[in-house]
Amino acid sequence: MAKPIWMRVCLGVLILLSLAPHDAHAEIKIGAVTCLTGALSTFGVSSIEGAKMAVEEINAGGATLGQSIQLIVEDNGSKAGETATIVRKFISQDKVAAILGDLTSSATMEGAPLAQAAKIPLLTPSATNVAITRIGDYIFRSCFVDPFTGKIMAKFALDHLKAHQAIVMTDVKQDYSVGLTEAIVHYFDQNGARVSNTFSYSSGDTDFRTQLTGVRTAHPDIVFLPGYYTEAALILLQARQLGIKCPFVGGEGWDSPTLVQVAGKAADGNYYTDHFSATDPDPRVQKFVQIYRAKYSTIPDALAALWYDGARLLALAVQRAGSTDGSKIRDALAATRDFDGVTGRISIDENRNAAKPGVILKIENGQPEMVQRVIP
Repeated sequence: MAKPIWMRVCLGVLILLSLAPHDAHAEIKIGAVTCLTGALSTFGVSSIEGAKMAVEEINAGGATLGQSIQLIVEDNGSKAGETATIVRKFISQDKVAAILGDLTSSATMEGAPLAQAAKIPLLTPSATNVAITRIGDYIFRSCFVDPFTGKIMAKFALDHLKAHQAIVMTDVKQDYSVGLTEAIVHYFDQNGARVSNTFSYSSGDTDFRTQLTGVRTAHPDIVFLPGYYTEAALILLQARQLGIKCPFVGGEGWDSPTLVQVAGKAADGNYYTDHFSATDPDPRVQKFVQIYRAKYSTIPDALAALWYDGARLLALAVQRAGSTDGSKIRDALAATRDFDGVTGRISIDENRNAAKPGVILKIENGQPEMVQRVIP
């Protein structure tokens, strides 16, 4: 017997619904946490500019798994404890597929255990402390680690600056600075040189004359300053005011225009290691610099480049996983080999860390210029 017309209409609608996409407006949610305000805000702003630029390019170039990527950005205000709160929100409220961040090592170590417990992959593009990826198998990084940075800082000082007696100034409130100090001291001591003393300071300090008086008395060949630009700029300025003429060598934490703005001429003649240089002649780098400058009216720093690469790498992992399932994204991230980034070719090793090159820069006339590229 023929079905009533209303049954045939309903059946037709059900068939059409089954053939249509489940959600024409579905998006893949990725949480991004960094420091848009507070002490390290210049880093945070450029990091999100890089990540947003990558996501816009990915969405414009074609959907990931048939869906666009939604980057849910949250600001930790450069405050301790905020990242943990934000990561909880990402997991319980936003239902993200993965997390990008945080920017610093201390903040990342707040959020990573929560992501691990929820089995949500977390990729930090810029936190370098070795302890981060030891938190668990869902925690990754796309930058190199402190031992690599510390090694190339110390090696450069020995080989190129011919320094054999050094002092280290350490920010004891930052895991990044503490980790770098350990690596520097180890390499220097193991290669026939000597770190004669280590002076401590804390994030937020503004007067470093007591420590620098000790530096001046010791007459070192070099001072290692593995801290952030907020304090490093003041230290460089006060060092020159006290007549200290030896070079200072820092890490990527120096990479902010604020350092030169505050230190002025005192920044000239000093060196720092980094993940990226906008003066690198590599065509891939110069294309990125051109597009970024056109979009944001400024030259990209290392944080912009790192987070651009991190966002692209994470999106590629979702695409390769063929799913937003956390375990499949984790496996795809772990299998990353020879990813061509603007910060160099990136491979993820068995400890979920990135093997990739670094660069060394010298500040001259207020501008950082690349001195050399360092291959791991």
